[in-house]
Amino acid sequence: MSHATGILAFGAYIPQRRLQRSAVYAANAWFAPNLKGQSKGERAIACWDEDTVTMAVEASRDCLTGLDRSAIAGISLASTTLPYADRLNSGLVKEALCLASTLTANDQTGSLRAGTSALIQALNGTAPQLVVGADLRKARPASEGELVQGDAAAAILVGQAGQGLGEIAATFLGSHSVTIDFVDHFRSTSAEFDYGWESRWIRDEGHTKILGGALIEALTKLGVTGADIDHAIIPIAVRGVPESLAKSCGIKLEAVRDSLSAVVGDSGAAHPLLMLAAALEEAKPGDKILLAGFGQGADVLLFQATDAVARVPEQLGVTGHLARSRKDTNYTRFLFHRGLLDLEKGMRAEMDEKQPGTSLYRNRKAVMGLVGGRCTKTGTVQFPKTEIGVNANDRSQGTQEDYPLADKIAKIVTYTADSLSFSPDPPVYYGAIDFEGGGRLVAEFADCSAEDVEVGREMRMVFRIKAVDHARDFTKYFWKAVPVQKGDA
Repeated sequence: MSHATGILAFGAYIPQRRLQRSAVYAANAWFAPNLKGQSKGERAIACWDEDTVTMAVEASRDCLTGLDRSAIAGISLASTTLPYADRLNSGLVKEALCLASTLTANDQTGSLRAGTSALIQALNGTAPQLVVGADLRKARPASEGELVQGDAAAAILVGQAGQGLGEIAATFLGSHSVTIDFVDHFRSTSAEFDYGWESRWIRDEGHTKILGGALIEALTKLGVTGADIDHAIIPIAVRGVPESLAKSCGIKLEAVRDSLSAVVGDSGAAHPLLMLAAALEEAKPGDKILLAGFGQGADVLLFQATDAVARVPEQLGVTGHLARSRKDTNYTRFLFHRGLLDLEKGMRAEMDEKQPGTSLYRNRKAVMGLVGGRCTKTGTVQFPKTEIGVNANDRSQGTQEDYPLADKIAKIVTYTADSLSFSPDPPVYYGAIDFEGGGRLVAEFADCSAEDVEVGREMRMVFRIKAVDHARDFTKYFWKAVPVQKGDA
């Protein structure tokens, strides 16, 4: 007897900063007055110490809240902006999440529908798989893409009931895909920016014919009508296109999901999964959810929410992250963080950040997973884990076990706001923090201002970029502390 496969859990990550499109337009109106029509709303922007990998980690942590990660058999990371061309990016996410070394891992890229394609592959299997979509795209200043795009990530855990990861929240009913080399935009491996084609042709030939045709074919293949669909996810950030496609399929307009364009922007390969997570947050048992992905063809997936959709472990999700927005009008800082504006960094920025691969490999649990040690004799927790314990009254040897600290809440013991040492986002805050249950760490703080930092303030850990070795083009990751906010697990 075969068991149904479906979605077990879902999560999201959206950076707190929301760049006001009006600020972008104000800076560029002298050169590109035609962008006025795109100047409303805001777009999510990652900080300098975030990238596809760090956002994928945070979305995954949100998705896996309260679940046993040891049961996960595979992970896929879908993105068109992977930091490495020849290093397993999903492997970095695996290390940060402290997943089992025996799982499978793969990177999915090359198309904006990489997220939906990865999801289909996972759903066609039986083992529990974590599918993550994340994108942080770079657009040329004063371009439409700079205003339309946004940074975000989403994670979907798929599998079957009885695998130790909870109940199925949405059953997978089937999918339909078409692959056509339709070039609406492209970016070669050596290019920084996308090259886009004429918008009307993309709409008529790509959205209407290719995606619209795939939607009609999918409904016929899966034995449903447009009227049966309760949530239609059509992640096209062009005004009126999702509604037009839905109408041509007989899908009621009220079923068309908000594209999140006004508050997040188009998050590329992550966007279909981000909109899926948002739909699942609101879905009721029995609701049918249609998910589309577009890029050199189209993917269409169909799900039906179960009674368990209301019992998914509580996470921050799309709704929670949207509520944490911080309006940002500093367009110059955005350009600097994107590497599009070369500011004078000063002599304090002149240092070699070479990362020895041997030490990173040997200490990968501590560096990538923030795994410390706990003495099985005294119960003393420490970071990093060492052969000899730090308990002043009992220097036990060889008694420590792995003790993960990434999901522990900590409190600030001391702190400093440093405006002298170089930081891409000054001043840099850091200090000593004590974890609940034991363990002390001197950590850098992120996503905070002077009002957020005080002794005793609760902090949680996030996976971020620590530094970049520009000489060898290598990114160094570690964990930073951010202020705890309402809704944090």
